[in-house]
Amino acid sequence: MKLVLASNNAKKLAELRALFASLPIELLPQGELGIAEADEPHHTFIENALAKARHASLASGLAAIADDSGLCVDALGGAPGVQSAVYAPLPLVPGEREQRRAAQDAANNALLLERLAGATDRAARFVSVLVAVRSADDPEPLVAMGRWGGEILAAPRGTGGFGYDPLMFIPSLKSTVAELDAEIKNAMSHRARAAAQMFGLMREAWRLESRGG
Repeated sequence: MKLVLASNNAKKLAELRALFASLPIELLPQGELGIAEADEPHHTFIENALAKARHASLASGLAAIADDSGLCVDALGGAPGVQSAVYAPLPLVPGEREQRRAAQDAANNALLLERLAGATDRAARFVSVLVAVRSADDPEPLVAMGRWGGEILAAPRGTGGFGYDPLMFIPSLKSTVAELDAEIKNAMSHRARAAAQMFGLMREAWRLESRGG
């Protein structure tokens, strides 16, 4: 089964390909099909993920899956939330896509630390919502949500991952997400938890079975 991923984020694609490797699907990034990214005007992860999945399905004529994810910090009333990827205002600068994304990540992290300066409550959660549709007008979208809790450090640690990973400390692992091996992150992350739910939904509603059984 071909499934269009409504994202052009290379690192997110790698994570989701690893998470969905056991299902009989071929995950195709929408950029390879010439599909532009959808608008994300909504205030919740669920609404934005659904909009992205419908957009990719309509443009491709295929089933599609979208992830909308971000960081929710209690002391900031849930911010940066759906604005996580563009939390800090940053002018468009020339360069490769991943270079621009790295610059945006650095600016986002700096702004988060600035707004948490002096805060004693640094509890936060990574949240991921996955929405899958068989077609753009699918009346029964599959919706899965995963949460991964921790706390925001006062300074970044680690070089792995992307986004807020260097600031997100997981107490049970005594490590930031950026310090984790990819295998551990993929097994425990908010996307992994959402993907586990999605596996069950796809088996039940779409009758998909894991490879080899």
